[in-house]
Amino acid sequence: MTSLKSSRALAIALALACCGLTATPGFAQSAPNPQDAIPEKMPFNIPYGSPIGLEKAEQLLNTSIGEASKRDWKMICTVVDQSGEMVSFKRMDNAQIASISISMHKARTAARYRRETKAFEIAIQTNPYVATLDDVIASRGGIPLVDSGKLVGAIGCSGGTGAQDELVAKTGAALINH
Repeated sequence: MTSLKSSRALAIALALACCGLTATPGFAQSAPNPQDAIPEKMPFNIPYGSPIGLEKAEQLLNTSIGEASKRDWKMICTVVDQSGEMVSFKRMDNAQIASISISMHKARTAARYRRETKAFEIAIQTNPYVATLDDVIASRGGIPLVDSGKLVGAIGCSGGTGAQDELVAKTGAALINH
């Protein structure tokens, strides 16, 4: 009878330990979640400015497409205003068709969330919550356009690897982002 009681006690102890319900410090504690940290300031709190105009958007696109051409990368690039609505768009000959909507999506995400789309690419690797955000693309190549500290729009480029898309987008964005 004693061995039956000790077997039951052992089984219960093991079950509780597996669930983390024992008083043993190693089982009851979990690692701190970095997402629980509360920042002092609101991240990505860029104020909105006047929307980027067509002339400036065209300059950015020409610069980005020029960089892509120089490297023989077939790209599609889109500039949106600060609300994520398209201002202008350029498609290089023989760029993949799928990159039309992808470049628009990258630009829209960068504008609406006021951050580079690379931030989502990094975040989704450790935080599955990011995948639940509405209308986000977690791929490099979307860059917010910040003029005099205010968000005026964003540029999104697609057609190459994430790093290629990002470089081309940043080349155009550099005309505004100093």
